[in-house]
Amino acid sequence: MPQISDIAPYVDELTAIRRDLHAHPELGFEEVRTSAMVADKLTEFGVDEVHTGIARTGVVGVLRGSGGSNRAIGLRADMDALPIHETNTFAHRSRNDGLMHACGHDGHTTMLLGAARYLAEHRKFDGTVYLIFQPAEENAGGGGVMVEEGLFERFPVEQVYALHNMPGMPLGDFAMCPGPCMASADEFSITITGRGGHVAMPDRTCNPVLAGAQIVTALATAVGQNVNPLHGGLIAVPVFEAGDATNVVPQQITLRGTARSLTPSVRDTLEEQVKRISTGIAAAAGASAEVEYHRFYPPTVNAEEETRTAADVAASIVGAGRVNANAAPEMGSEDFSFMLEKRPGCFAWIGNGVSAGKGGVMLHNPAYDFNDDVIAYGVGYWTQLVETTLPDPAA
Repeated sequence: MPQISDIAPYVDELTAIRRDLHAHPELGFEEVRTSAMVADKLTEFGVDEVHTGIARTGVVGVLRGSGGSNRAIGLRADMDALPIHETNTFAHRSRNDGLMHACGHDGHTTMLLGAARYLAEHRKFDGTVYLIFQPAEENAGGGGVMVEEGLFERFPVEQVYALHNMPGMPLGDFAMCPGPCMASADEFSITITGRGGHVAMPDRTCNPVLAGAQIVTALATAVGQNVNPLHGGLIAVPVFEAGDATNVVPQQITLRGTARSLTPSVRDTLEEQVKRISTGIAAAAGASAEVEYHRFYPPTVNAEEETRTAADVAASIVGAGRVNANAAPEMGSEDFSFMLEKRPGCFAWIGNGVSAGKGGVMLHNPAYDFNDDVIAYGVGYWTQLVETTLPDPAA
């Protein structure tokens, strides 16, 4: 059984890799340098096969164990960065202005590379591990693209796992939960058309701004009035685009927002409410509303058996007292959900630290940085997960 101390010889090299990735962030489907580096490292570490160009910039490494089993699992890490201007001043800050690894994908990629190295050197498992380096997790749905392009037909896994850092959680602690663990993410746009004119002559206009304000307020209460309080749901309208002059009633305005849920039934309810409330309020005001509603990421749903396995593996690394196997779901979203729709598995969180100076800055913040002290814990988790799910009878 690998322990944190067994990973120690790799940590300095892995830290250098992580910081290099952080200094060279790339957006989704543009991870050309990143994927080339991943492919080179997998080859250097002795991975049996390295496949590139999957979903444009995705990489899959194939690593076979010491036995002849036909069993296989997948381990997934995301590679893309965000369009955020970094405010950190350390030496490995982003060199690509306006782009930043503000979600820790540099760390996720590094931890899976570390696992590849350890597993390739020791091969104390029986079966095949598919090391999935996914592009475009942030908003572009690279996980879904990989699945659509035949990821699991080409690399036939029985189970698939992912690991994401969590600031504010103690360093190296783990959390996961069976069932829905992250929400779906849908987006909508509401175009409200009224009758423009002079603000000094309101009786000759139909002000779409007033209708829009009522729609925003109504949508804010729609979940509480239409969704069981025990079920997760959220509607937010952070974008309100209206007029340009203080003496002009605009002819048309646009609202844009997101709806999130943990179950398919609530997802259907939220879509229905967005459309019903928007068109109804606009009509009552004498205006009209056109709603465009797009479903993006489905809920991320963990399988019970695989989640128990993940929790047991984490406990073997850090102790049961540092593993929350029934964590509360998050209303953020993950395109790992597309993979979990096709194969059972578990999406887990690993603590990035609690202090602002050492891992505690929240995700998507311009001052965020992945905590390099997490690397050994993540590599240990991945390697032990492989040796547990694909046990070597000779070990």
